[in-house]
Amino acid sequence: MATVTFRDETAVGKPIEEFTVPDLPESISARELVRLRVREEVARYNADPTARFTGLVRPVDAEVELNGYRIGDRRRIDWEKQTDAAERAFRRNGFMLLVGERQIEDLSETIDLTADPVVSFIKLVPLVGG
Repeated sequence: MATVTFRDETAVGKPIEEFTVPDLPESISARELVRLRVREEVARYNADPTARFTGLVRPVDAEVELNGYRIGDRRRIDWEKQTDAAERAFRRNGFMLLVGERQIEDLSETIDLTADPVVSFIKLVPLVGG
């Protein structure tokens, strides 16, 4: 079993948020890894809802804030909708996925978590006018 650190970073590599998940399989697809990350962050939020969600993708009806999203009514978030949104965002280059120093370009790619236990998510912001 592997312990993995999920880290959100800026485009220049500055860590923003991170959390660790133990007891993961030693090998996993990128798709399963993204879904697991999103399910974990939503479960943590739903266990103690606040007005701010700091997840990978924006929940429906949430407002964008610096490094997070404002959820006015502190409602529960549906992890399945969030994972679907995360997969769509990956396909549209909404974020980059790095395992160790290697960029993952396909959600079907298999990742060895024992070799690279740090998984970085870098949100990409579209440029104004382009």
